[in-house]
Formats: sequence, structure tokens, C-alpha cells
Amino acid sequence: MARFTDKVIVVTGASEGIGRALCIALAPQKPRLVLAARNEGRLHELRKEVEGRGARALIVPTDVTSEEACKKLVTRAIEEWGCLDVLVNNAGASMWTRFEDVTDTSIFEKIMRLNYLGSVYCTYYALPYLKKTSGLIVAVSSVAGITGVPTRSGYAASKHALFGFFDSLRIELEGTGVDVTIIAPDFVLSEIHRRSLGHDGKPLGKSPMQEGKIMTAEKCASLIVRAMENRERMLLTSTRAKLGRWVRMFSPRLIDLVAKKAVREGK
Repeated sequence: MARFTDKVIVVTGASEGIGRALCIALAPQKPRLVLAARNEGRLHELRKEVEGRGARALIVPTDVTSEEACKKLVTRAIEEWGCLDVLVNNAGASMWTRFEDVTDTSIFEKIMRLNYLGSVYCTYYALPYLKKTSGLIVAVSSVAGITGVPTRSGYAASKHALFGFFDSLRIELEGTGVDVTIIAPDFVLSEIHRRSLGHDGKPLGKSPMQEGKIMTAEKCASLIVRAMENRERMLLTSTRAKLGRWVRMFSPRLIDLVAKKAVREGK
């Protein structure tokens, strides 16, 4: 039997990108998926796809910036399936502008509420049920959660917050049977880049990335599935990220230059 057969897995941000690819990658293991995102139409399309691959699926339209919506998400999962085995905190948004060019400072609050507080809310309501199943919490952060990235200051701040919160929570949960896995992807091909907020707080509408030169969401999802199966502490999805984590301790200036180059070249 596969590791996630019949397991109840909640995935936020499931309608696009990494979240969508992760649900599709998990489906052949025949889990019970709870698909959460704001775009209900895309969730219905995803349900058909994952059910065609062997999963059972429940759609719960959810805006994770609302604490009440996060509570409802967990409640619906329990009402439908009776338990909860895995929570994947994946919903998120980005920005792409220099701080000094920002004309709408509300983007910082918007990103923090979505990327950080949404994960806190979902985890808060899911934790009592995860303790009953010795479950797993997955937090999709970013390499930007480990090091600063120019033009993405608000995004990096929110992803740093995820590391601080879930590293702390992991220690608190020692001995409960609940594990925490933090995912730190490098650049991944997804809608998040087109939807990144610009200086005026509006979506860019086009990707600033060289999309043919960055990891696909499907490849990233396959790495995440493996990390989930092994209940790994942290997953870095690129060699650049793995090397950078250690080089930063000895030559932080070099990592600043690498980050600057990556954004400039869009890869």
C-alpha cells in the first residue's frame, strides 16, 4: 500500500501551480484530498483530474486570509472524512518591485496575511485532529525564506516568517507524533509570477521569469511527495539553494550577489 492511500490530505492553494501539481502527483496513491482555493471553477476541474487518477476529492472554496474560512475548511474535512492526516499550507502570493518604488504599501499586509497568517490559521484549527493521527504539517515556504531576494522584500519577509513559525512549532510538537516538513522551492514555473503584485499593488499580468529555464511545478511536486513520504524536516529543491544555505554562513555577500543575479536574469 502506498504511503498516502486513504489518508485525508488538505491542500491550500490547490487550484494552480505547485498546489495543483501536488494534488495530481498524490492522486495515484488513492488519498482523500481536500481541495482548497478561491477559484472554485478550477477546483472542479482539478477534482475531475485527481478522481480520474484514483483519488477521492472534496472541494472547499477557501480564502485563507479569513480565519473563519480556515476554520470552516478544517470543519468540512472532518465532517466529510472523519479525520485529518496531512495539512499542506501552500496558498501564497508574491510581489515583484523595488521597495523604494512601491506606491501602495498595503501589498505588504496582503502578502503577510496570505502567505503567513493563512498558514497559521489553518494549522491552528487542524492541529487537534493531526495529533489524533500522528499527522504531518507541510509548509510551502521558499528559498526566499532563507535569504533576502531583491524586488521581493514583502514576499521574502512572509516566507521568513513561515520558517520561524514552523521551526518553533516543530519543537513544541516533539513527542506528539506530529511532524513538520518545510518546503523551500527555488523559482518554479507557476501562475504566481504573473500574479505577483507590482509597485501599485496590482498583478503584473506577465511573468518576469525565463520560464523555459526554471523548474516545472510537476517536478517540484514530485520532490515534495518524496519529502512528505519521508517526513523530512526540510526540502531545498535546487542545488543552488543547497549550496547557498552553507555558503551564506561564510560569505553572505556572495549570496547577495547570487540572489541579485537570479532576479536580474529571471532564472
